[in-house]
Amino acid sequence: QVQLVESGGGLVQPGGSLRLSCAASGSIFRRAAMGWYRQGTGKQRELVATLTTGDSTNYADAVKGRFTISISRDNAKNTVYLQMNSLKAEDTAVYYCNAVVGAGGINYWGQGTQVTVSS
Repeated sequence: QVQLVESGGGLVQPGGSLRLSCAASGSIFRRAAMGWYRQGTGKQRELVATLTTGDSTNYADAVKGRFTISISRDNAKNTVYLQMNSLKAEDTAVYYCNAVVGAGGINYWGQGTQVTVSS
């Protein structure tokens, strides 16, 4: 079964931390470029961080130095993480896991996980 399942969202105070996880089930994800995107209320979906098949990373300017994307690989499943530190109210959004597969660049998306930063 091919799917991306996010977890780890929740409510956190400003300055706090959360770690999001994305379980990527399916052999097609073994060579996928992975990423995290987010969409705030009334806003367009935006890139947060990406990780290439060669493990190069890229971050949106708004999260550089605060967020870290990483991946854990095994034969059956890859898990992509987003460690979020020093969270701000403006980080509040639904966070989506993304995978880009193959030369044709087919996109897969998870269902999203809500992150709310509020005191």
